[in-house]
Amino acid sequence: MFHHSRFFLKKCESHQSSADFRFYIENQTRDDVSRKQVRIYQLYSRTTGKHVQILGKKINANGDDGGKYALLVVETETFGSHIRIKGKESGYYICMNKNGKIIGKPNGNNQECVFVEEYLENNYTALVSAKYKDWYLGFNRKGRPKKGSKTTQTQQEVHFMKRHPKGKVDPLEEFRFTTVTKRTRRARRLKHNPKTN
Repeated sequence: MFHHSRFFLKKCESHQSSADFRFYIENQTRDDVSRKQVRIYQLYSRTTGKHVQILGKKINANGDDGGKYALLVVETETFGSHIRIKGKESGYYICMNKNGKIIGKPNGNNQECVFVEEYLENNYTALVSAKYKDWYLGFNRKGRPKKGSKTTQTQQEVHFMKRHPKGKVDPLEEFRFTTVTKRTRRARRLKHNPKTN
């Protein structure tokens, strides 16, 4: 009986944490995913301070905010976190071949063009290949793609932030996107408050 009530208390506490709240938001939007969602956003690279852009076969992380090649059409699979990323302008998909090389392909139906989103505690997102486990989409400081075999989740080169195209904000999407603002930093400080004991 004592053990059961301890578990119940723990469960209540966990509902107050922001990580749990983010998980809750993710689950609320899961139902819509079965209808294959398509979103348009930019991927901000932590290493270059610029955005991922798909020029065709060539992909780099040197795109400007609002640049036409930095606008990405992200198709969400029925599995929820499985996505395909296509350049809105070029029509090419980001893919990873068996050598771990990042290339653009005109047809994204191949499993090499599917990535799995991993939400990290630092508000960044990492994209791991659905076909080649533990190989991540990553870019070095010059914005060039890294080989998947030379990446790990902890490297800054594989950390991205989803951003709205410049000047466009969809209020329904606010929970799913993180922008670099003072509000984000304030929210991060508040995370520690729920644990008062």
